[in-house]
Amino acid sequence: MIYSDFQDKKISQLAFGAMRLPVKNGNDNEIDEELTTRMVDFAMEHGINYYDTAWGYHGGNSEIVLSKALSKYDRSSYYLAYKFPGYDLGNMPKVKEIFEEQLKKCQTEYFDFYLFHNVCELNVNAYLDPQYAIFDYLIEQKKNGRIKHLGFSAHGDVETMKIFLDRYGEHMEFCQIQLNWLDWDFQDAKKKVFLLNEHDIPIWVMEPLRGGSILDLKEEYLAKMKEMQPDYSPAEWAFHFLQSVPSVKVILSGMSNLEQLSENTGIFAKNDPLGVDETKLLMDIANEMTQVGTVPCTGCHYCTSHCPMELDIPRFMKLYNEHTYSNGGFIAPMALSAIPEDKRPDACIGCRSCESVCPQKIEISEIMRKFADIHF
Repeated sequence: MIYSDFQDKKISQLAFGAMRLPVKNGNDNEIDEELTTRMVDFAMEHGINYYDTAWGYHGGNSEIVLSKALSKYDRSSYYLAYKFPGYDLGNMPKVKEIFEEQLKKCQTEYFDFYLFHNVCELNVNAYLDPQYAIFDYLIEQKKNGRIKHLGFSAHGDVETMKIFLDRYGEHMEFCQIQLNWLDWDFQDAKKKVFLLNEHDIPIWVMEPLRGGSILDLKEEYLAKMKEMQPDYSPAEWAFHFLQSVPSVKVILSGMSNLEQLSENTGIFAKNDPLGVDETKLLMDIANEMTQVGTVPCTGCHYCTSHCPMELDIPRFMKLYNEHTYSNGGFIAPMALSAIPEDKRPDACIGCRSCESVCPQKIEISEIMRKFADIHF
């Protein structure tokens, strides 16, 4: 395992993200605890020492199951990262209440890394609002040793990040952004990297595989990649691209099974940044892919917690993308036919509650309408 130097710590470059833990019966809230424990054991045995969870992952069960799996290990043998759930504005007045509950759920007395979660256009003003005193409270917890390192994650645009950094930048020790070869230009990830470099803030990466979507590539793309690097899998291309970005310290991967975990730990046995030609190939492929009328959903499930109709929005986004990519086909109609009629895309009432918490700023209600209007 490769380790990155961060202040007085050595952190595994590959980090264990707990947003996509294995589940039972396709229920995102029902985590497979046995398999998760086996995965954590494997991760610890293979040198992963950074574990990331959050308030809303798996319906609030992620941190409970992850902490239970880690409880057999000495607390000093791993780093635990958590976040204040500011993606939901209703949480803003509850920073003390939530922080205390987070410590209890994680069975710990401190967090090694703690983040302002998902700084974006929706919440940046609330994060800065003195009436909520979120920054003041978290700084106090850092002084008290209950937070070792304070940072933030950001899905917002560059200008929103600038607003946050102008106020709190000198206190931010790290920043977590969505970064992968597809989003380098598509979501201005490159500009975010440059901005953080200007502030001398180390980068943590989330969505390095874009929810797995940049692994399932067209054969023509895979052929070009194989011609240039015959032994690289799509995952290796993605991770080695990130190793090409000097300011990247930690790369979070939300692994859902032992096979993914095993493959990823094998990749991070070496540091092998891509060369100029390999990087150009990925940028060319990304340019072609993003010209297609697809939706940049990463399957984070924030939307589902705000849907009054309890629709499986991430699944519909995936099916919509598949249908768009394939120019039709049988997969989407077959999948939709197995869903109860009152839980299909046309059940969307267009309230846009889901859009208020979508990190990707997807116009979900519009996509749902378009999907519902397709006659299968």
